[in-house]
Amino acid sequence: MGQKVAFTYNLKRKVEEGLPDDYYSEFDSKETIEAIANGLRSRGNEVFLVEADKGLLNWLQSNKIDIVFNIAEGINGESREAQVPAILDFLGVPYTGSGVLALSASLDKAFTKKIFEQAGIPTPRYKLIEEPAEISDEGLRYPLIVKPNREGSGKGITITSVVRNRAELEKEVCKTYKTYRQEILVEEFIEGRELTVGIIGNSPPAVLPILEIDFSNCRASGEFFYTWKVKEFEKEVEDSKGLSPIWHCPARLTKQEEALVGDTAIKAFNALGCVDLSRVDIILDKEGVPYVLEINPLPGLDPIDSNFPFIAKCAGLDYPALMNRILDVAIERHTKNGSLVLHERSLR
Repeated sequence: MGQKVAFTYNLKRKVEEGLPDDYYSEFDSKETIEAIANGLRSRGNEVFLVEADKGLLNWLQSNKIDIVFNIAEGINGESREAQVPAILDFLGVPYTGSGVLALSASLDKAFTKKIFEQAGIPTPRYKLIEEPAEISDEGLRYPLIVKPNREGSGKGITITSVVRNRAELEKEVCKTYKTYRQEILVEEFIEGRELTVGIIGNSPPAVLPILEIDFSNCRASGEFFYTWKVKEFEKEVEDSKGLSPIWHCPARLTKQEEALVGDTAIKAFNALGCVDLSRVDIILDKEGVPYVLEINPLPGLDPIDSNFPFIAKCAGLDYPALMNRILDVAIERHTKNGSLVLHERSLR
């Protein structure tokens, strides 16, 4: 017998005039929401679609469910990804994915890097700029990359985000601050192989096949790293814009490199206190050092465009199987700590 699953999400909408083009990039399309719901239903779960808006608390108080499958990115505030888990913790409702602390920390890039530094995990040197008047490149080596500190999905990262001198840095920081009105992260741009590591499960978490993103065919566009535009358009059927890097999974790594990258990703996962699933973005530099850029405990689950489902497919998990595996590892975790009483059924 399946579970009663509330599926919480934020729906992608048309960008209103005056907002950045990437404003809703973290939210999910109707197609992704339907694919996830159908994947969960394929194993007999009863799925209730619940948009994570201001009516969520009332819905949860009015409906009896067993567990929440959560992909909601949140709407407002510096810890918006933690909004739904905070409500669920308050009500004592089990859910998939990481909790309030991990989601709050991971959305703040500079705070995440401090945790990595304390844990001895390599991460590029950086400075956090509170406002343009405080721009500093002291102790940093060019080229640098400029990012909004509290955004995901490549938001605010463009072809001009990589800067090679002080004048370019000042111009880019001012532009990014004007658009996003938040602290700006400036970090050393590490040249090397761009890797993404999918992690699923607990006690212990498992590393899925490592994905390498090869930008060698993006020369026409100049988008030689993961900008927002690449993330948004990389899986177009016909790419005439030079925005579709090649995905190699498993990555073209030696056994030693594969083990080092996987171990580093697990250390990052544990350092942030993540559970159930995460995606860790790493640059392996020319000296073989795996620099962790960031970790995403709410990785995209678009069945066509997102890295995580592609990685899972390479591990032998089709899309419905992946959705139910995420549900299972969360159920196993909550059952172990006594916060969930299961219907009678075997976990796979």
